[in-house]
Amino acid sequence: MLLDALGTLIELEPPWPHLVDELAARGVRVTEEAARAAMRAEMGYYRAHHDDAGDWPGLVDLRRRCAAIVQEHLATPLALDEVLEALLAALRFRAYPEVPGVLARLRAEGARLAIVSNWDVSLYDVLERTGLRRLVDAVAISAELGVAKPDPAIFRAALERLGADAAGAVHVGDSLEHDVAGARAAGLEAVLVVRDGAPAGDGVRTVASLSELIAPAPTGSRERPPRTL
Repeated sequence: MLLDALGTLIELEPPWPHLVDELAARGVRVTEEAARAAMRAEMGYYRAHHDDAGDWPGLVDLRRRCAAIVQEHLATPLALDEVLEALLAALRFRAYPEVPGVLARLRAEGARLAIVSNWDVSLYDVLERTGLRRLVDAVAISAELGVAKPDPAIFRAALERLGADAAGAVHVGDSLEHDVAGARAAGLEAVLVVRDGAPAGDGVRTVASLSELIAPAPTGSRERPPRTL
């Protein structure tokens, strides 16, 4: 089983309230509205350039460029290094509540799991901090591989790391464009995570949470049910 990261396994806490607090701790007062606008500009730039950070020097450079966008939008007197510290402290990721248990259950039932993500190399740290790295067998990151979803090559790379092929494999993600289309192009079954309950269309199976990937145990039974995927 291949799994997307952000929006599927991991969520980003709203960062602008944290940015307001981090800047205030450094003596600068900004409104939450201004912080939100600055963060949205930074996020747009990051999405367009995250694959520049395929190694740690590249990540350092990208983070400084992102911090410069926040610095410019807020017109803050803080030095760039201070803005960068505040920005990084404001970015707080957490696993969705059901995810650790579902991943552990799937592995206990014999599934091999790989994360496939359009992210930079900092994803390794995020997975460690959220406790998910030990629950998967492989990680395929676009910035390292030089290819991003929906290109089928990143899915094939993940399958290779698992020693598996597309037959009988499934990819779970939250984007029709990147996850569903990419998985299908690579010959995998696709499952779409729709946490807000919005209709997906496109004939794809949807789940509201990863818990739906596992069949519930029959009432009164102590036996593990078969996996649904």
